[in-house]
Amino acid sequence: MKTIGVLGGMSWESSLEWYRLANERVAARLGGYHSARIILDSLDFAEIEAMQAREDWAGAGALLAARAQALEAAGAELLVLATNTMHLVADRIAAAVDIPFLHIADAAAAAITAEGVSTVGLLGTAFTMERPFYAERLATHGIATIVPKSADRAAVHAVIYDELVHGIVSEESRQRYVEIIDRLIARGAQGIILGCTEIELLISADDVAAPVFPTTSLHVDAAIDAAMASD
Repeated sequence: MKTIGVLGGMSWESSLEWYRLANERVAARLGGYHSARIILDSLDFAEIEAMQAREDWAGAGALLAARAQALEAAGAELLVLATNTMHLVADRIAAAVDIPFLHIADAAAAAITAEGVSTVGLLGTAFTMERPFYAERLATHGIATIVPKSADRAAVHAVIYDELVHGIVSEESRQRYVEIIDRLIARGAQGIILGCTEIELLISADDVAAPVFPTTSLHVDAAIDAAMASD
């Protein structure tokens, strides 16, 4: 089993979920006492959030690229970034290392295509919904993207930053998300991408009247597949 390097801490709540799922997947496949081989670099999210707020993507890219190189030097044989939003600088990270980088949108796209879905509604941070990097990546797989209207985008973003990254999961926010999802489906979304790792703490397939694509879980599956490919 190859060693997975994980750039995490953005937020640690979602990184905790990524780590848990990875170990559960390996245990289910191999049984016994097996667990995932992981090197985790958990960044201080306050530093990243400040860069996001001032849109210092060059600085964020440089920081994450340096931490990716540190993971490679520590023995990581493949690399993941355990956050959707910071895939905005994925090209900078991938270019900094010589090990494979597994893009979270590619993992989502594989599941979307397998489901026969061609148009998806995308939930995530404002950066993920409003900037083109995520939709453009999905488009390379032949997938069209619909995002919520302005007020709904603001609501989705606020729940992530004010609640979910702090471990707050409320029924009120779940219901608000369901209403936003219903509006995306009414506009033509055939499925819904949970395009922020924290959203999976709030929304599950049981909440949605369409296929749901949980990016954290799908990313973990892709990483474990890659880690175990030669074994």
